[in-house]
Amino acid sequence: MAAFSDKPEVFRTEISAFINTNCPAVLREMPADQREICWGGKRWTFTSDAQRDWLTACAAAGLTAPRWPEAYGGAALSREQEKVFREEMARAKAPSPLESFGLWMLGPALLAFGTEAQKTHFLPQITRGEIRWCQGYSEPGAGSDLAGVQTRAEDKGDHWLVNGSKIWTSYANHADWIFALVRTDREAPKHKGISFMLIDMESEGVSTKPIKLISGNSPFCETFFDNVKVPKSYGDDMSSIVGEQNRGWDVAKHLLTHERTMIGGGGSGAASGVLGGRSLGNFLSSLEDGVMADPVIRSDVMELEVDSLAMGMTLERYKDMAKTGGVGHASAMLKYYGTELNKRRYELLMSITGSEGVEWDGPHGTLAPEWLRTKANSIEGGTSEVMLDIISKRVLELPYK
Repeated sequence: MAAFSDKPEVFRTEISAFINTNCPAVLREMPADQREICWGGKRWTFTSDAQRDWLTACAAAGLTAPRWPEAYGGAALSREQEKVFREEMARAKAPSPLESFGLWMLGPALLAFGTEAQKTHFLPQITRGEIRWCQGYSEPGAGSDLAGVQTRAEDKGDHWLVNGSKIWTSYANHADWIFALVRTDREAPKHKGISFMLIDMESEGVSTKPIKLISGNSPFCETFFDNVKVPKSYGDDMSSIVGEQNRGWDVAKHLLTHERTMIGGGGSGAASGVLGGRSLGNFLSSLEDGVMADPVIRSDVMELEVDSLAMGMTLERYKDMAKTGGVGHASAMLKYYGTELNKRRYELLMSITGSEGVEWDGPHGTLAPEWLRTKANSIEGGTSEVMLDIISKRVLELPYK
């Protein structure tokens, strides 16, 4: 791992030098909307040697998971150092070296609930991009009512026998492993009797089927478990269950706070104002002259920009709060407002571009499929209606029957 100074200005100089030295110029010079995200995993094919070299350098320095402890592949940076790192990445126009559900969701859950063996085995692989995870939460009959999962795991002595299905499992057809909620006690109340299980996607009986969306892309899949044998242990003290058996709901709730914060912030583009890799300003500047001369359009754009800046600052504030106890139910606020803001952004752009905006291969590139994709933002990770219910009950503590 690279050794960085604790002194703020020295650290900024060091991290800037690291980025400029290790991030190939070809990646920094590439237009953002032409970059391909590096997801990692056993099946991942690098788009170039430059992409591989950038991931390798960042992983060696612990910078794919900058806040994680060094023992698990991180750089043990402080929250302030991480902010500086992100600022210098943006300044250098350096792409993220790795995007991963392992980094965003499973990693924080393992850090909080995993055994030492689970953490030392899985976390370094995640930071190096060697293992790609997908999430097995929602089911055809258990979406917003997540505790209603019916995928069951039967105790067969030395292994679990898993049967059932999951839906909306993002990139399951490319994943190496899945973290899934399974029912291990069918007699317990629905929030009880659920376990958080780690399953190898290459296990016999696991299959996936992509779901085609109206945007034309298929990031989501159905995932099926047909008499899948899951070992109770993958090695010494490395159970296939994270946390306590039948207490998986505790792990699930912790993970959801990270997922909702991710979707409401960077994951949806809500805080950054990114549209297919372009900033809102750059997108508008690509339109014909005179568009911004319209006072109504100009007013709507400025209102959106102010709200986006406010969302970004709120997200940063809650990240600071997380250092002293986590975001908790406030993640529902971030998820709700961030995703609704992103939908507003695309609705505004569609109204500005008019009939040209809905052309699939028109002058505005991927605007139409991006606009359609935002409709899922307020469904994935919990619908907007469910988020409002959580906010009213758990954050505002309003009375209800």
